[in-house]
Amino acid sequence: MEMLEELEKFLKGAKKVIVCGIGNDTRGDDALGVLIAENLKKKVRNPKVTILNCGEMPESYAGRIIREMPSHVMFIDAVHFNGKPGDLIFADPEGTLGETYSTHKLPLKLLVGYLKQNLRAKFILIGIQPKQIGLFQEMSPEVRKSMEVLEEALSLLLSSIGVENP
Repeated sequence: MEMLEELEKFLKGAKKVIVCGIGNDTRGDDALGVLIAENLKKKVRNPKVTILNCGEMPESYAGRIIREMPSHVMFIDAVHFNGKPGDLIFADPEGTLGETYSTHKLPLKLLVGYLKQNLRAKFILIGIQPKQIGLFQEMSPEVRKSMEVLEEALSLLLSSIGVENP
């Protein structure tokens, strides 16, 4: 499974992981990042993992992220990258996807640049192509399916951080 391999590769050697779910839970597919964060909070009981529901303002969590001193930071968000609805992408949040359309105000690229001045961590943006992000819309079936698959993979991997390494 390609997605699982990508996640395992990113998390290799992780000592402390922060997962930042980004989005707006009243805008259809844009809810996926915050929903994954809330669901993972219930499933992952690992002191080496912190899961944050950042809503539309991940920059508000910069201080907390820095204080936690993570080795790895994951951002999960609905991202327009001209894929089919539900397609998944792994990207450098300082690259072009980090400045593309999003509901949050400050481009992720700027936030990660600031965090890198204060941390020696690996960063990744996990994006899912949305289908509908209108106000008060339901999440599309394509995005919900991708969200569930991603959530299951993250739950498995994040629960095992630091467990197999004595």
